[in-house]
Amino acid sequence: MNFAAPTALWWAALAVPVVIFYILKIRMRRVPVSTIMFWQQVFEEKQPRSLWQTLRHWLSLLLQLLFLLLLVGALTDPFFASEERNRRRLVVVVDNSASMRAGDVEPSRFGQATEAARGLIGSLRLGDEMAIVSAGTQPKVACGLTGHQKTLRDALAKVEATDGPTKVSEAVTLAERLLAGHENAKVVILSDGCFEGASELAKREDVVWQPIGTNAGNVAITQFQVRRSLLDPVGLQVLIEVRNLSDEAIETRLELTLDDDIVDVLPVSLEPDETWTRVLDQTTPDGGRLTAVIDHADALESDNSAVAILPERRRIPVVLVCEGNLFLERVFAANQLVDLRVVNQAPSSVDDGTILVFHRQTPETVPAGNVLFIDPTEGNDLWEAGEVLEQPIVASQNSEHALMAHVRLDNVIMPQARELQPTTEAVILATSATEDPLYFAVSRSTGNVLVLTVDLEQGDLPLRTAFPIMMTNALNWFTGDKGELREAVAAGEIARIDVSRLVRAADASETVSEESRVGVEEERPNGIEQTVETRREFVVTDPDGNQTLVATGGEEALIGPLNRCGVWTVTAEDATGLGESAGSTGAEATTPGVQVACNLSNPGESDLRGPDIEAVGMSQLRAGLGGKPIWFYLVLVAWALVATEWYLYQRRWIT
Repeated sequence: MNFAAPTALWWAALAVPVVIFYILKIRMRRVPVSTIMFWQQVFEEKQPRSLWQTLRHWLSLLLQLLFLLLLVGALTDPFFASEERNRRRLVVVVDNSASMRAGDVEPSRFGQATEAARGLIGSLRLGDEMAIVSAGTQPKVACGLTGHQKTLRDALAKVEATDGPTKVSEAVTLAERLLAGHENAKVVILSDGCFEGASELAKREDVVWQPIGTNAGNVAITQFQVRRSLLDPVGLQVLIEVRNLSDEAIETRLELTLDDDIVDVLPVSLEPDETWTRVLDQTTPDGGRLTAVIDHADALESDNSAVAILPERRRIPVVLVCEGNLFLERVFAANQLVDLRVVNQAPSSVDDGTILVFHRQTPETVPAGNVLFIDPTEGNDLWEAGEVLEQPIVASQNSEHALMAHVRLDNVIMPQARELQPTTEAVILATSATEDPLYFAVSRSTGNVLVLTVDLEQGDLPLRTAFPIMMTNALNWFTGDKGELREAVAAGEIARIDVSRLVRAADASETVSEESRVGVEEERPNGIEQTVETRREFVVTDPDGNQTLVATGGEEALIGPLNRCGVWTVTAEDATGLGESAGSTGAEATTPGVQVACNLSNPGESDLRGPDIEAVGMSQLRAGLGGKPIWFYLVLVAWALVATEWYLYQRRWIT
């Protein structure tokens, strides 16, 4: 037996004053009495005694001395010589992935894992060192090798459960790097084993595994996405996938809500390990958070709900300048988002965001804003007009462009089409057999222009399904709305966010600030112009309300890994100041943040039925007797002696 603090033995000298105080003769208090008839009796009881007679009640003194010796022994921190020869190096891998949030055990799988880790920290003996590695979303060293128990406990308390995927295998590789070159080293895994390769990992000799949890069944939403329809301006499609990851059949229901409004309720019946998949078609111009919830109680709550961001469809003001065309009026009126106004002459001015449509009218100068020309008869500042083409047929089209999505114009006759030659850079969307442009687009800083040269009254294009699709694509192109998927990312992934709207709002704010500066010139060394890339910082707010900064030099930002399920929001760093400084810029003054939906969407994490792994070697990691150091038992026995003496005194067995 050795002692970690042998100098603590000096505390044993306290036994001397204990004995002295025990044998010290108590001085009697003088009290006047009215008679001395009982004096003889008192004298006989209190007659002087020898030292041996004073120590005749030796049991009480022995208990006090034994209590002192036990405390002194605990202060010396004794340990066995074998423990010093076999100093250990331990790396505890704590699985904090999504499956560890399951509540099939109390308080949770992650709670049991951290409790087991605290037990290992408390059992460290002299010379032992331990490190803590978290294994969820991204493996990370929470604490390096140290024998200081308080440091280890503080680091363990900072490890939180996530909704990300399990990274135990990667964490074990990281632990091996920490243990490189150390003897008597072990990797301790505290995990439920819900990942591929867990059984093989548990068979390794340098790995000690403490399995957590039970084979609990679970029902999970493993896929949830929403997108706007490419054809219907107010339509949307919802993809839902539900899995029964249990050994029993279940019957439940799935509730679909848009913000606080119920969209649909679907019954779900699943056999063991069966997958239920549906694609739902809905219509609404409203946007918001689309949420799917399973009404089923199981061990893991984070995969019982999923959320997706549905973009809002804004109203589109359209001014149709023509002398009357039933085809155009009907195709725009059929769009539920269009506010159509028909006029005979071009208005002198229109509101921002209004789309001008000219039919057989061509102003000499194309006005600012988004403009659509159909069957132009003359040239202007963007193109030159030539002769009328005789029955041209569409020979080729740019199918990759967004304006031609789901449009087939093969062999469509464009009667009375006019030969137009763009005088500026243009994107040709459809050409005739003679390579004359029949449909082209021009992008300008003041607004986009789209030109379709066809006589709608002579040809059959208005009678084809391609025509309303072309007009819908044109409106989406002008307004910037897209029907593609705004993807909800899976937990643990890095999301690429389009922050162009936030950048434009910030630029508008800076423009206002620059216009207010008068007479300020920036000096440049040697007269050389310098171009500095502008880097902007944005605030990322997770579903728990925690905020972090992310910087980007373009119109895209990378955030993540997203380790929490819910809605993440990206806003300008000075969002409050932005709204105040850009107050005169209109809608941009109250620019909302960009939202990203994050769901568990991981069948491997949702399947709580881990492999059958036995806890091997855990008892060997605990120091002392029963996993506690020797000083712990010495203190325990000392307090037991105090309780024994108190009991004996109360029973009048000792005085």
